[in-house]
Amino acid sequence: MRTRLTGALLAVLALTTATACGGSPAADPANESAATTTANRVEPLENTPAPSLPATVSAADGEKVTVEKAGRLVPLSGSLSEIVFTLGLGDRVVARDVTATFEQAAKLPPVTRGHDVSAESVLSLKPDLVLAETTTGPEEAMEQIRAAGIPVLVVAPAHGLDDVGPRIRAVADALGVPSAGKELAERSQDRIAAVRKGVPRQGEKPRVAFLYLRGSASVYLIGGKGSGAGSLVEAAGAVDAGAESGLAKDFTPITSEALVKAAPDAILVMSKGLESVGGVDGLVRIPGVAETPAGMDRRVVSIEDGALLSYGPRTDQVLRSVVEQLYKKRDAA
Repeated sequence: MRTRLTGALLAVLALTTATACGGSPAADPANESAATTTANRVEPLENTPAPSLPATVSAADGEKVTVEKAGRLVPLSGSLSEIVFTLGLGDRVVARDVTATFEQAAKLPPVTRGHDVSAESVLSLKPDLVLAETTTGPEEAMEQIRAAGIPVLVVAPAHGLDDVGPRIRAVADALGVPSAGKELAERSQDRIAAVRKGVPRQGEKPRVAFLYLRGSASVYLIGGKGSGAGSLVEAAGAVDAGAESGLAKDFTPITSEALVKAAPDAILVMSKGLESVGGVDGLVRIPGVAETPAGMDRRVVSIEDGALLSYGPRTDQVLRSVVEQLYKKRDAA
């Protein structure tokens, strides 16, 4: 999630970690009209060959990285963890980022505090390779890891569906399993295409606004161009209401005026964010929400936090859940 929630939002996240990681009040199931349907597991490839190493690759930060061993891996984002596990190399992962929330990674020790990497925690595990993204930080921690002689592969962050395949192949090449990377990239792309083929095409495209919510910290933001949700919304046959209404920044504080201008037919949220405001009942009490078509019809699409913007091997599941929730609610309205 850290990959996509950039700019001013990162500063907010540093203050809202407790809320994001479970410190929010639970929603009343009786009042909940949106459900998270994405399976919280990854599906590894059946046959992954042993890594053929050493491998030298070009990282997203312009550095050449040579990977000599891959017995102990530390991916520093949920999306990168998801890729490693789905390649079939999850038994080599010795730690996780807090955003790696899928079942197979749940028991691994976290090496991030909030959204900051703990260099001491990483180094204590004696990793052969650390996988990071250009937004991973703080920079001082990353430099400390490099100074200890640990190879760090920096992967370009995901901005949308087109990044799923390249990110998978970048990780697989570094781990010495390029054939598995090709297989997983093709599987992921085929599954995404299959979901897109089944998107309803009748009538006017629904308008969907992505809201980032952390109620206990009074953080209420609407996504605009660059939020990371646009590609997913468009793949679901909908319009990114925030971006289309002229919101040029990735995230902007919610105002009644912004919501009225966006005029969403449905609201896309992360599940913990929805819980943090008290479910759908609490969501519609946020100023401006009740005046939108989405608020009036209580049309809310909720996806698990660690999956929504990961753009990894589970993206087809995320997209399918968005489509099912969006059009089920539209048809029921």
